Amino acid sequence: QVQLVESGGGSVQAGGSLRLSCEITGYTSSRGCVGWFRQTPGTQREGVAGIASDGRTSYTDSVKGRFTISKDNAKNTLYLQMNSLKPEDTAMYYCATGYHCSGLIFYNVYWGQGTQVTVSS
Repeated sequence: QVQLVESGGGSVQAGGSLRLSCEITGYTSSRGCVGWFRQTPGTQREGVAGIASDGRTSYTDSVKGRFTISKDNAKNTLYLQMNSLKPEDTAMYYCATGYHCSGLIFYNVYWGQGTQVTVSS
């Protein structure tokens, strides 16, 4: 059974950095995709960054050049390095894995509990 637990969220000033981590149990890289999504109150969850089973990465346009997704299979951990943070990056960030993905569209997705990121001006 797949379980995901995020950590590393917090409050930072605009221009600062955070590194999110997601420990994934029951995950095998050969089966699907991993990624990060975010959601604010009253909005739909949006894909931020993802890694397909073949290693290809995808980013939403608003974070390109600022965020970097990576994973450490030996540690069963997914990361999101977030630099040059902006107030509009404020959201609950969720780790996810899906059986299959096309870019940031995930199928048969499992979600973590979320970690809050707050960026102040």
